[in-house]
Amino acid sequence: MNQESFSFVIYMIHACANKWGKLPSEVYAMLSSVDCINNYLVKHFDIIHTQSTSYVIDDITDYLNARGVKI
Repeated sequence: MNQESFSFVIYMIHACANKWGKLPSEVYAMLSSVDCINNYLVKHFDIIHTQSTSYVIDDITDYLNARGVKI
């Protein structure tokens, strides 16, 4: 993970926390539990960092829901 993708991951964790009314540490735990950070955010960084924040939050929500994680 390079600095740019790291900054993006941090930004998205905080964006999700704000949207879902959770602490960033809770969001990090949820994303980590299903490897969303490495398998989605970092792996597809080149594509998804060009999308809107709300679009990526919706995608993360779908990713978590598909893996049985309740938000």
